[in-house]
Amino acid sequence: MIDPDTQAGWAAEAEAEADADAEDMPLSLRLSIADTLTLGNATCGFMAVYFTTTGILIPHLTGSDETGMARHSAATAVILMLAAAIFDLLDGLVARKLRSSPMGAELDNLSDLISFGLAPAYFVLVYGMVADDAHQRVSALAAVVVLLAVVLRLARFSCVTLKDGMFQGMPSPFGALTVVSIVLLELPFVPTTLAIVGVAWLMVSRVEYPKPRGVLAVAMLGWIVAAMGLLAAWAFDAPGGQLLLQTGCALQVVTGAVIPLFATARRVNTFRGNRREARAAQLP
Repeated sequence: MIDPDTQAGWAAEAEAEADADAEDMPLSLRLSIADTLTLGNATCGFMAVYFTTTGILIPHLTGSDETGMARHSAATAVILMLAAAIFDLLDGLVARKLRSSPMGAELDNLSDLISFGLAPAYFVLVYGMVADDAHQRVSALAAVVVLLAVVLRLARFSCVTLKDGMFQGMPSPFGALTVVSIVLLELPFVPTTLAIVGVAWLMVSRVEYPKPRGVLAVAMLGWIVAAMGLLAAWAFDAPGGQLLLQTGCALQVVTGAVIPLFATARRVNTFRGNRREARAAQLP
């Protein structure tokens, strides 16, 4: 028979040991609120791959003609990538306001690789398998290019120190959404592939993109929510849903193409201004 006092003593000792273990836990193993949001980003990316497989690829391989299910699954996969972008936006804001664990930067890179590297690359790969005019091997190569571009971009971001408020190269969330938008536009295969490769090049380029802070962050969040609404309308075959979706995708692609033009024009103007100042300084 166990003495109740002895049992209570054991319970107290076990609780004390658990508290001591928690206090001795290295700070690098404690997740912050920002880290939890980052894990939500990774989860959304993985689930996007899941819906792309079960709702688009498998029905195509089994000869199913349920186009409605494929449409719903495609919309769900893209909505999950959009949700991952929201998590990615919020974890940065929360980390700046509160705190982030020492492994926060590593978690962010790994999650971005899943949601904005693997998920859109896999979406491109499946597109090449199910589209009527697509070439599977070429689309597989384009998918690899997208994945490697995100890997290189994230690695460079970890190693290179840039001026505050700017990214070098198209940010991976923006690049992923642009790649998916190009696929959803349902253009002919050749221009679709060229546009996808062009976005991959922009991600590893030296073109400067502004970081989403302040008003820009609010605008980006509003655009993501609006895109989710467009996808839902398209998925449920709402009146004008197809046109609305294509309009939203076209705006995403145009924005991705216009920002580098503004950045290039700004560099040219800066270069010309520096030359004028240098010439003026040389005059007697």
